[in-house]
Amino acid sequence: MNNQKSLEGGSGGEPFFRKVPPRKTMLIIPAVDIKDGKCVRLTQGSMDAVTVYCDDPAEMARRWAQEGAELIHLVDLDGAVRGSAANFDVIKRITDSIDTPVQIGGGIRELSTAARYLALDGVKRIIIGTAACDDQEFLKGLTQRFPGRVAVGIDAKDGRVAIKGWKTVTEVQAVDLAKRLEGAGVACIIYTDISRDGTLAGPNVEATVELAGSVNIPVIASGGVSSIKDIEAYKGKNIEGIIIGKALYTGDVDLKEAIRAAG
Repeated sequence: MNNQKSLEGGSGGEPFFRKVPPRKTMLIIPAVDIKDGKCVRLTQGSMDAVTVYCDDPAEMARRWAQEGAELIHLVDLDGAVRGSAANFDVIKRITDSIDTPVQIGGGIRELSTAARYLALDGVKRIIIGTAACDDQEFLKGLTQRFPGRVAVGIDAKDGRVAIKGWKTVTEVQAVDLAKRLEGAGVACIIYTDISRDGTLAGPNVEATVELAGSVNIPVIASGGVSSIKDIEAYKGKNIEGIIIGKALYTGDVDLKEAIRAAG
């Protein structure tokens, strides 16, 4: 039995899956994206459209923790492109400096990398992106070895899955990939619409809600949040949480206010 579903007896002795009720309140999850050891934000995932917000990502993580974050989203942008833990030392410094749990994504395509991250204190789960699309057996092996601690990031452009640091757009539809994850023991799906990410243009609520309604796996929304109204647009839509990045750094969204709005 995994942590997304409960297995019960149906009619005729056939088992059926019952979706676990969603959280009563949405999690608001601040993002700390790391490139060249610094805290940055990208626009639409472009490595050429980088804004540096802080030279020390641990300082930003401490700020979000102090302002009430229950979970922090860490992304190794260099690792996502290279397929390795490029900023491992920076991430370790973050986990050593806060008590708030974190989730980590970016370049986790080998068992050794996954195990190394999950051995750090405070790491709640890792996020698999490219490997989840390319290698389902690898994903299943991870979820079996680390039950409840493996999430999948589905990053989409025009509805199609993008991998390898968003540099390659596949022919796989995001909803189809989400459905393939059923029964794989995935803790949650993090869905990002790349066209909205880092733009402050508002999230793609419709696509996110459609994906969430297609699977019995908790879904976290990511990309485009620019105001408290964007958070309110997700309420009552069966969304587990919302990752917020650029809007927190520009001041368009106040973290404490966002947490209250999600309640």
